[in-house]
Amino acid sequence: MPNNTFRKKQPPKNTPRNSSGGGGGGTQTTLELNVSKDSYKLAFGIFLLILSVILLLSFASYLFTGDADQDIVQKAFKNSLAQTDRKASNIMGIMGAYLSHFFIFQWFGLAAFGWLPVIVWAGYSLVFKKDLLPYSFNRFTIASIFYIIWSSIFFGYFTSIFDLSAGIICGGLGYAVNQFFQQAVGWGGILIIALFLAGWLIFFHGYTEIDDWFFAKYFKRDPREEENEDEDISTERIRRAVQVETIDDEQYENNNFRNPVTPPIINKEEKIDSLKISIEDIVVPKPFEEKPIKLEVEIPEKNTLPNEPFKGGPTFTIEDNHADEEIFENDLDDDGVNEKVLKDFGLFDPTLDLGNYQYPPLTLLSEYGNTGTKVTEEELEANKNNIVETMRNFQIGIASIKATIGPTVTLYEIVPEAGIRISKIKNLEDDIALNLAALGIRIIAPMPGKGTIGIEVPNKNREMVTMKSVIASDKFQKSNFDLPIILGKTISNEIFVTDLAKMPHLLMAGATGQGKSVGLNVILASLLYKKHPAQIKFVLVDPKKVELTLYNKIERHFLAMLPNAEEAIITDTKKVVYTLNSLCIEMDNRYNLLKDAGVRNIKEYNVKFVQRRLNPEKGHRYLPYIVLVIDELADLMMTAGKEVEQPIARLAQLARAIGIHLIVATQRPSVNVITGLIKANFPARLSFKVTSKIDSRTILDTGGSEQLVGNGDMLLSMGSDMVRLQCPFVDTPEVEEICDFIGSQKAYESAYLLPEFYGDEEGETPDFDASELDAMFDDAARLLVSHQQGSTSLIQRKMKLGYNRAGRIIDQLEGAGIVGPFEGSKAREVLVKDMEHLEEILRKLR
Repeated sequence: MPNNTFRKKQPPKNTPRNSSGGGGGGTQTTLELNVSKDSYKLAFGIFLLILSVILLLSFASYLFTGDADQDIVQKAFKNSLAQTDRKASNIMGIMGAYLSHFFIFQWFGLAAFGWLPVIVWAGYSLVFKKDLLPYSFNRFTIASIFYIIWSSIFFGYFTSIFDLSAGIICGGLGYAVNQFFQQAVGWGGILIIALFLAGWLIFFHGYTEIDDWFFAKYFKRDPREEENEDEDISTERIRRAVQVETIDDEQYENNNFRNPVTPPIINKEEKIDSLKISIEDIVVPKPFEEKPIKLEVEIPEKNTLPNEPFKGGPTFTIEDNHADEEIFENDLDDDGVNEKVLKDFGLFDPTLDLGNYQYPPLTLLSEYGNTGTKVTEEELEANKNNIVETMRNFQIGIASIKATIGPTVTLYEIVPEAGIRISKIKNLEDDIALNLAALGIRIIAPMPGKGTIGIEVPNKNREMVTMKSVIASDKFQKSNFDLPIILGKTISNEIFVTDLAKMPHLLMAGATGQGKSVGLNVILASLLYKKHPAQIKFVLVDPKKVELTLYNKIERHFLAMLPNAEEAIITDTKKVVYTLNSLCIEMDNRYNLLKDAGVRNIKEYNVKFVQRRLNPEKGHRYLPYIVLVIDELADLMMTAGKEVEQPIARLAQLARAIGIHLIVATQRPSVNVITGLIKANFPARLSFKVTSKIDSRTILDTGGSEQLVGNGDMLLSMGSDMVRLQCPFVDTPEVEEICDFIGSQKAYESAYLLPEFYGDEEGETPDFDASELDAMFDDAARLLVSHQQGSTSLIQRKMKLGYNRAGRIIDQLEGAGIVGPFEGSKAREVLVKDMEHLEEILRKLR
């Protein structure tokens, strides 16, 4: 139905019918014309088709009547129309004469006929909503323009040589260009024209070998082969002839043979009876035969919760307590520990201080009514068909396809037919995403350890991975890792549990709102469910001040802090620097203990200590693991920079063996945040969805995380392995209940204390001796008090002193208590607020 309608424009509802001031009760009506874009396209398409007919008749008539109409077209078009005694000879009248004169005589010559197919195709596409030919219209238009211009110049060369009439043959364009060539290079103009054609064929049509040229075969033929030409036909010709004979008519019309990039096939009617070869003896597969491909679906088993309640972490055990009695006795003697101590007291148990500690139960975690995977057979079959169709459109055959359903994405593993390049499939990421109408298509080509290519397609209905389901799993409960952490579920729906002690550090990144903070809570919660407070301590750094505050309730159970610190969770940048340096001191102290004990790592050291082979009177003690968690590294790097980067890099390099492990997260994975010094020491990296491929390469050294679908969808890189995971969901109330349960139990007297560390400002005080005051001390003091600005540069400017002398004076003023300590780029605080107080201080100093 046409979309052009006339309708009456109604007055507003609140407007009275007789709102005009004049008489009469009539209503005012207007007509409004609604015209769609399709109407404009249709009208323009018809115009182009009619224009093509006008141009064809005008050009054809001009070939015979062009000379007779020269006196008309030399005048202005307006004057020609006004002239009634002289009519144009062109079949299309004065308009046809002028159009032909400009297109043929003034511009392109006979090559002007090349514009007609372009105009016809454009009009046909607009009118009938489909292409006239199975080629790209834009490419055809560009090629037509080149050949029109090149043909005009090519014909112009011969008109200049043979002194022909240039008007109709080459037009003004070809004549002018050849006049320039003749003046510049003489007879060499034809070489330049040929060079343009060769360049066009190479760069536009993609010719790469001389065999591609249509005339190459005439120059490469061997005369001795002409006698037996019919018998010596190439294998390629036989193959293409057989293909033509073995496909049916429907395939011939619908197949991709019409694609312009495929090699030309011989005529379907052509016979090869003269060949003494039977077609039945030649086995040639049909091109991309649409054979049915069966989809193998692997549905993972649903994880069920155990009937017995979760009892928390394992009891404290030591492997091989008496594996070597001879070494055991020698170590006892060397360390001065009597065998009687071991017999009287048994193995040292670090958990006895909190012997009644209860691990958090599973009931603290919520169930979200998760019913398992929600991927339907219709969705699987539709995705399979779209993938197969897309591959066939790009001349890629598939031998088999298999689907593995995961919580967030479904992995389709395809086996391509022989001879297919992997890079060709890898470049189809966007095309497959377009056909599937899905966000976050990721192609793994090839899949590590398999002879397949993986295509990850997000599920329309995602499954929520709950914290309760993964904590209750046997894989987590029965894990014997030193620091077991849960990271989520894999594509094959397997729970992914790994050992932080083996990583040994974890670098996390992801854009805002993609699940980074939830991931930190999952890692911390999994350690709280598995480890005793005597076995692990956390150092929590939270520049945002709101993400990790829930863990304040377990300060005396699991947290470590600086002596005399007000809060265990660190939010101030200066205290972060102190804490990092304090951890470096703790690292050095622990290495000294390992050296004295003659062991290489914390595990061996604690085994020796538990077996009472180390003497506490010599400074030996049980060493818990320390996990440093930094929630936002970017903020620290912006405010502290090198002061933060250097201790983090030092801990990442050396702290693994003595049980200090780092978990560093940031939402801005740029190179000035994740520097090369930090990145080199974090082999395990976890990336949630990021905004660009550059960010993905910064964190993972490869793309892929920009294709994730968010909400806990993440990629874990550990060395050369890349695993896609769905992070479990743990809500804030769940974490709060876990911390409340732990915090309500008996705790240590205080948090685990780290070694003291003093900064340069705290550890050093300026030397002050009243007998060595500078001669300008009094004047400088009065200057600063009057301006209430403790600045060294102010003393330099006002008193015309050098930097060194002004610096000594400011140190003396600090020692006298007139100005405060150094505060970086800020001016020092002036502690004396009035001149009377200052004069009293100066009087006492004298």
